[in-house]
Amino acid sequence: MNSDVQIAGDPLAIPHLLPPVPAHPATVAGFAGLARSIAADRAAWVPLVRYDTTTRWYHRLRTGPGYEVWLLSWVPGQGSGRHDHGRSSGVLTVLEGELTEHVTAGTRTAHHTLRAGTQRVFAPGYVHDVVNDALAPAVSLHIYFPGLTEMPMHSSQRAAADARETAAP
Repeated sequence: MNSDVQIAGDPLAIPHLLPPVPAHPATVAGFAGLARSIAADRAAWVPLVRYDTTTRWYHRLRTGPGYEVWLLSWVPGQGSGRHDHGRSSGVLTVLEGELTEHVTAGTRTAHHTLRAGTQRVFAPGYVHDVVNDALAPAVSLHIYFPGLTEMPMHSSQRAAADARETAAP
């Protein structure tokens, strides 16, 4: 007796019967999941990591329709400076080590310790400073959607002016 595959053919060989493959994740949770899956594949990213004592090291790990993935290393004392990501949203995932994120909103400043496995999700306009305050190097993964086209820096004077404007009636 013939099997269904012998009679009808292999459904995987007929592309029009397969569900469409998404161009990229469609939700923030999908991008966070993508970051976790890349983080779990240590064999793919560990050999690429480099440490540079003069500047933060970074490597574009992957691009897809509407997003890009960056791998960064941080030696002790290195930081990003206060910045935002233009029109991009993002997911920051710490892969190794520990980073500190400083976020100022109005007159309040919050400090978040980000250990390996920690994820932070942000929208356009989110201003923060990330620094390696620890004694050991750190590695992080950053997904930007849409891909990062600008990273405006914010001075401490601008932060103070922003705080004054927010506090004004």
